[in-house]
Amino acid sequence: MDIAYTAVAHATGDGRNGHVADDGGALDLDLRVPAELGGPGGDYANPELLFAAGYSACFHSALKVVSMREKADVSDSQVSATVGIGANDSGGFELAVELDVHIPNVDEDTARKLAEAAHAVCPYSNATRGNIDVVLNVV
Repeated sequence: MDIAYTAVAHATGDGRNGHVADDGGALDLDLRVPAELGGPGGDYANPELLFAAGYSACFHSALKVVSMREKADVSDSQVSATVGIGANDSGGFELAVELDVHIPNVDEDTARKLAEAAHAVCPYSNATRGNIDVVLNVV
C-alpha cells in the first residue's frame, strides 16, 4: 500500500476517562466512559462516538466517489453510523455497526447498488469486513 496520508492522535490520562489530541490541534477532546458502561457519562466524547463519526464521514465520501462513476445524483444524501459495544463470549469486547444510507434523489434499487459499491470502496468498511458485524441499511 502506498500511504497518502497519516493521522496521529495521542491518548493521555486514564484511557476512556482521559484525553485525546492530535499534533495539529484539530482534535482536542476529553473522553468519558458512557453511563451505560458504568462511567460518569455526561456530554463527552468516547471511542465509539469517534469511530461512528469517522465511519459515517468516510462512507459518505466513498458514496460520493462511486456516484460520480455511475453519474448518480447523491446530493442531499446522508450517512449515519451507529456503533455499539458489548462483551463477547471470549471475555473481551466487540463492536457492531449499523450504517443508515439515505439517498433521496435515486430509486431504491439504485440507492442499494450505490451503498453496496461504497461499502466495497470505503476504507472503514474494508478494515472492519470479517472482523465486526456491519449492517447496511438503505433508508
